[in-house]
Amino acid sequence: MTPQAHCPLCAADGGALIWRGDRLRVIRAAEAGFPGFYRVVWNAHAAEFSDLPAADRALCMEAVALVERVLRERLAPTKINLAALGNMVAHLHWHVIARHDWDSHFPGAVWATAQRERDLTREAQVAELLPQVEAALKQVLDTWAASLH
Repeated sequence: MTPQAHCPLCAADGGALIWRGDRLRVIRAAEAGFPGFYRVVWNAHAAEFSDLPAADRALCMEAVALVERVLRERLAPTKINLAALGNMVAHLHWHVIARHDWDSHFPGAVWATAQRERDLTREAQVAELLPQVEAALKQVLDTWAASLH
């Protein structure tokens, strides 16, 4: 799993870096209308989840679950969406997206057609919570990573 020359997730973090461990990182994605949009990105280049050995798959999914738990606790979303598409960027990453029933695309996917106008006031209220969310993510992920050693 060597870095690929034209892979944007091999070349850069892929968003605002929240936490980096030996094998994976967590970033906040800049997705307009979805302030609670995070990604768990595998550090080494792998196109598919099944490319990872079983232990690494378990490690990756535990990180996804930890991010989901913090988003649920701190943002109280209607739903958390998890996705690992990789159609545009074939580098293993999981989308962990806090969704609210008022967001412009709910209940559809964030990539679907909008259902309503964006609620900029509510989006800003969520965005105001992100420093606390990200501090909690760092703490939880640091504690988890330390327990692995």
